[in-house]
Amino acid sequence: MADDSRLGTYVVTSAGGEDVRAFLPPPLPPDPPLELSPADFDLLERANRALGRLDGLAAVLPDTALFVYMYVRKEAVLSSQIEGTQSSLSDLLAHEISGELGVPLDDVVEVSSYVAALDHGLERMRGGFPLSLRLVREIHGILLSHGRGANKAPGEFRRSQNWIGGTRPGAARYVPPPPERLMDCLDAFEKFLHDQPGRTSLLIKAALAHVQFETIHPFLDCNGRLGRLLITLLLCAEEALSEPILYLSLHFKTHRDEYYERLQRVRTHGEWEEWLRFFLDGVLTVSHQAVDTARAILALFDKDRRSLQALGRPAGSALQMHEALQKRPLLDVATAAQLTGLSLTTASTSFARMTDLGIVRELTGRRRDRLFAYGPYLDLLAQGTEPIR
Repeated sequence: MADDSRLGTYVVTSAGGEDVRAFLPPPLPPDPPLELSPADFDLLERANRALGRLDGLAAVLPDTALFVYMYVRKEAVLSSQIEGTQSSLSDLLAHEISGELGVPLDDVVEVSSYVAALDHGLERMRGGFPLSLRLVREIHGILLSHGRGANKAPGEFRRSQNWIGGTRPGAARYVPPPPERLMDCLDAFEKFLHDQPGRTSLLIKAALAHVQFETIHPFLDCNGRLGRLLITLLLCAEEALSEPILYLSLHFKTHRDEYYERLQRVRTHGEWEEWLRFFLDGVLTVSHQAVDTARAILALFDKDRRSLQALGRPAGSALQMHEALQKRPLLDVATAAQLTGLSLTTASTSFARMTDLGIVRELTGRRRDRLFAYGPYLDLLAQGTEPIR
């Protein structure tokens, strides 16, 4: 067990008509400081190199915006699935195209709001606004602007006691700081983000900040998704990533039970080093996977482009359709015609030819209002995004 000074303190507060012990985390960085072994420093260096390779790949991609568009949606789906939504990547894309749903509306709305919240945060920071409590509140307001959480004080820090696990506070797995102590915790958190009292290596900073945010649990709802979103925002704010193309929630989802247990062990046992190793292993693994996925996608595009070029006269319109499908791997005929400038008849014929070649597949089985998927591309993107059952 770590030194007791790492463990914070408890205060008695009233919640749900009963007295409970609420946790007050000590400010970051941990005290005593992290004890990192040579193996830990090696893991940190490898994670930094992997993140650098991923960022470097973004700079040489033929269409960076395409990968950002899709990778942001993948992270949004994964982060929301950790919280229990059943929306898949295909569900989100279908909803964005035509509003069609295969899952409850609120599930897709939550994922779509995550995309909007991340976009807002990045836009604000690119305009010179700092990553701050004010920006966190703005992002939370967008996350909960629609769907299930719209009545959970969007954009406002909580004024009542919350808890994690259990049907009542007295049986909770964890009780965060009481509302009257919340701003003390958040002010210290914001100072840490701004390198006070001192500079912290970025990946370590992101790892520590995520746990601290989840421990403070400053909102009535959506703390988990916002805490994971903050990792991406922090990496972009400090220019470790030029674009948000790290979908770290894949690691948290794949190891969901361990993810929650590691967070809790920091609170109960001060196990920051163990959490850091788990976090860095995720950065290393997911960075490698994201690079491999990007390379596989580029190879697929090249292979399919060559197949379409072999069509002869119809190749021109089919290649236009292929370009559109790279940006929007789910398309109906009307949207495809609008994006490419082709007629409805030509767009429909191009889809038929691409279906014969195995490049796209029709999803609805209908004669009208058909929806086509760039199947192999979507399969590469969707790896790991199957809903948790």
